[in-house]
Amino acid sequence: MPGVRKLDLISHGVTEASRAARFPADEPLTPAGRAALADRAVEPPAGALVLAGPERRTGETARLLGLDAAPLSTLRDLDAGAWRGAELGLLAPEEVGRWLTEPGYRHHGGESVLDLIERVRGWLGEVVAEAQPHTLAVTHPAVIRAVLVVALDSAPQSFWRFDVAPGARVRLHYRTAWTLRLN
Repeated sequence: MPGVRKLDLISHGVTEASRAARFPADEPLTPAGRAALADRAVEPPAGALVLAGPERRTGETARLLGLDAAPLSTLRDLDAGAWRGAELGLLAPEEVGRWLTEPGYRHHGGESVLDLIERVRGWLGEVVAEAQPHTLAVTHPAVIRAVLVVALDSAPQSFWRFDVAPGARVRLHYRTAWTLRLN
């Protein structure tokens, strides 16, 4: 049985897509997003595995926090398929409604929330099995929501009930199960 594992997740900074309620593409942080992270350096524990999603916004956030993060495709954002780059308010309301209430919905051609949850579940299993006792990952609000669904053994419908702000930090510990640590 593995020892204690610690996992720190940091949400990327503000992008134009997040500011405009648009489905993200591979955009950088806004000037305000960069400024908000400028004085928030993070010192990872010695020997920690430091990762980031492969997109520009996660890599840029990691660099601004002073982290030398290895990109990991498993930490990529939820694939919005044909909706990538589209404004939420310009989509058919019934489709958006289904996307927000049906975790298996993927008629946009990308991933469903269930797909993301399963991808994250697999990654959390790898974190538990790894030799490193501490992992720090800069990723996306959707990935952090999925981690929380898995870690708290929540119903997939609870995915949208987690409000993950830009630059937010979430800490979890694993002994025999994941525990959310609030500071």
